[in-house]
Amino acid sequence: MTPDFIPPDVRARLRDLQLSTRRIGGAHGVGQHRSPNRGAGMEFAQYRAYEPGDELRLVDWKLYARSDRFFVREAERDSPLDVWLLLDTSASMSQADQARPDYTRLDAARALAACCIELALRQGDRFGIADIGGNGLQVTPLGVGARQRDRCLLALQSLSPAGTWPDESRLRPVWDAVRARSLVIALGDGFDEAAAPLLKRLSAARRDVVHVQIVAADERDFAFRGGYRFRDLETGADLLADADRIRADYLQRFGEAQRALAQRLVAAGIRHVVHYMDAPLDAPLRTLFLQKPGG
Repeated sequence: MTPDFIPPDVRARLRDLQLSTRRIGGAHGVGQHRSPNRGAGMEFAQYRAYEPGDELRLVDWKLYARSDRFFVREAERDSPLDVWLLLDTSASMSQADQARPDYTRLDAARALAACCIELALRQGDRFGIADIGGNGLQVTPLGVGARQRDRCLLALQSLSPAGTWPDESRLRPVWDAVRARSLVIALGDGFDEAAAPLLKRLSAARRDVVHVQIVAADERDFAFRGGYRFRDLETGADLLADADRIRADYLQRFGEAQRALAQRLVAAGIRHVVHYMDAPLDAPLRTLFLQKPGG
C-alpha cells in the first residue's frame, strides 16, 4: 500500500498553494508556468547568453554567425516545471522533541516532500527526489503522474537517517539530473556545512532553490531543566551540562547561527524559510507558495 504522509486538514489547505519559480523556466508540455521554449506560433520574448544545461536546439545559430557568441532565443509558452526535492537524510534528521518523541525531523521532511509532490501532480509538473546522507546519494528520476507520485512516496517511506553529509565529489549525479531553471526544494536541518555550498552552486547555475530548514521546538526554546547529557547525533560526542546555566549562552549562539545561515542563503539568491516542528506542517509552504489574489 502506498503511504500517505499528509494529514487530512493539511491536504485540504493545499488547494490554496501552487508551486512556482522566480526564474523563467520549465520543460516541454502543457502546465501552469511560463517558460522559454521555441516553436511555431509562440511569441518571441528575449535573447540571453547560452548557459550550461541549455538545449543546443535553442541556440540562435544565425546570431552566432554574426556575433561569434552563443545566444538562446526565448519564447513564452505555458509549460510544467521540473521540481526536485532534495532531502537531508544525515543522522541529525533523527532529532525529535520531548513533547513528541515519535516524530522526527525526517518525518517532517517526508510530509513536506509529500505535500510538494501532491502540488506538482496537480499542476502537471515533473518531479523527482534526491536523498543525501550517510547512505550516500539516492535519486528517484523525474517523472509525472500518479504512478510517479506513488514511486516517490515509497522512496520517502524507505528513508532512514544515518551518518553525515557526503563529500562533494559524491554529489555529481545531482548536477547531472537537475537541469537549468528547475525548481529545487531542499529539506533539512541546515546544520551540515557541506550542504550550503551545494545549494549556492545550484542557485548560481540558474536553478531556483528553496531551502526549508526543519528545526525542533526544543532547539528553538531549550526548555531543559537540571543536568543533561547532550549528544551530537552525527559525531556521537557527548556534553554533560547544567541546562539552566548554559541556556542563555545556547540561545544566543543558536540565534546567531540561524541569522548567519539565512544571510548566506539569501545572499546567494535562495529563498529560505524555517519550519518549527510544533507549527502547522503547511506553514512554510504557505510562506513560499500561497497564491495571492491577482497572483
